[in-house]
Amino acid sequence: MFVGARSATAFGSACGPGPDAPCSSGGGSRVATGSLPRAIAYVSLRSGSDVRRVRRIGTRHRSGGIVVFATTGESGAPRVAFVAGRSVGNAVRRNRAKRRMREAVRRVSVPAGRDYVVVATAVVVDAPFEALVDWARRALNEGD
Repeated sequence: MFVGARSATAFGSACGPGPDAPCSSGGGSRVATGSLPRAIAYVSLRSGSDVRRVRRIGTRHRSGGIVVFATTGESGAPRVAFVAGRSVGNAVRRNRAKRRMREAVRRVSVPAGRDYVVVATAVVVDAPFEALVDWARRALNEGD
């Protein structure tokens, strides 16, 4: 053993500050994390053919920096796809735009029984989040 090396047995368990401390079991409380519950009010529209169908036959509504295509879909929870083209920027900016739009749509009541394609413009990445939620609310509820 070289100088400065410590053994796990000399200082207790290597899995926590002491023998009574929890070990990554997920048993800890998440009371003060500040994050919102992840209640998703929609289902992801994943099929490329469904996205093309909604863009082709759906009604188009623009609000601020987002464009929403909407059409009737399957009964039940609404299905939503998020798109950010190359005009938004590189992959990092496109992914940021989609994450921001997903969170904005989570905070808006989305009418059931419809399919939506939400398209970002370059403005979405830098816009204030409150404005993004307002744009989503207006664009998603215009077609009803």
